Amino acid sequence: MTLLLIDGDIVAYKAAASAETPINWGDGLWTLHCYEQDVALRLDEQIDKLVNEAPVQDCIVALSDKANYRKELAPYYKANRKTTRKPMLLQWAKEYLQSKYNTVMYRRLEADDVLGILGTANTDTIIWSEDKDLRTVPAKHWIDGDVVEISEEEADYNFLTQTLVGDATDNYKGCPSVGYKTAEKILEFGDGWGAVVRAFISKGLSEEVALENARLARILRNGEYDTDTGEVKLWTP
Repeated sequence: MTLLLIDGDIVAYKAAASAETPINWGDGLWTLHCYEQDVALRLDEQIDKLVNEAPVQDCIVALSDKANYRKELAPYYKANRKTTRKPMLLQWAKEYLQSKYNTVMYRRLEADDVLGILGTANTDTIIWSEDKDLRTVPAKHWIDGDVVEISEEEADYNFLTQTLVGDATDNYKGCPSVGYKTAEKILEFGDGWGAVVRAFISKGLSEEVALENARLARILRNGEYDTDTGEVKLWTP
C-alpha cells in the first residue's frame, strides 16, 4: 500500500486562516470570527483532494512538535515569527487532524523532518508539501500533479544550495549575497562541501558558520533521529 505523507502544518494553517471571517459592525468596530466546522470542512477537503489525486491508497499526516531542536542550535531560528499572529483555530485544526487521521509527531522535530524520515525509510511512500525545502530529501514527491523522484545526488545538491542561499522565512541567512544563480555557479565546478566553505570564508565567515547554516537547512533523513530518545544526529560533512 502506497502512503501519501502530508505536511500537516501547511494543511492546518491554510484551513484555519481561510475560515476566518471579518465583520464590520459600524462605528469603526471590526471583529474576526471563525467556526470550528468550517475549519474541519476545509481540512477534510484538502486531504481528500490530495489522496484522491495522488497514486496512493492512504495517508499519514506529519505535524511539528512544540519543541524544536533547531532553536537549541540557533536561538534566532524562526525568531522573526514571534510577533506574527497565527490563525485563531490553528491549534484546534492540528488537534482535529490528530483525532481523525493517522498523524505522526516526533519530539523536538518539525513536520518537514517527520516527512524526511518517513519518506527515506519507506520507498512505498510519496511526500507532499508546498515547502521547497523538502526537495532536499531523496524520495518520491507529489509535485504539481506528478510523482517526482529526487535522487540522493540531486537532494544533496539541493541541500548544499539551501545552505548557501539560506531561508529568510526561517530566519537563517546562508552565505551573504548568494542567491540561487550564484549558488549554482559555486557548486557547478566545485567539490561540494568544500566549495560551500570557501564561499563562506570569502565573505569573512568561518566554516563553523557554514556548518550551522547547513544544520539548520538539513531536513532529517532515516537514521538521523532516534525515536526512542528524541536525539538528533547532527549533519557532519
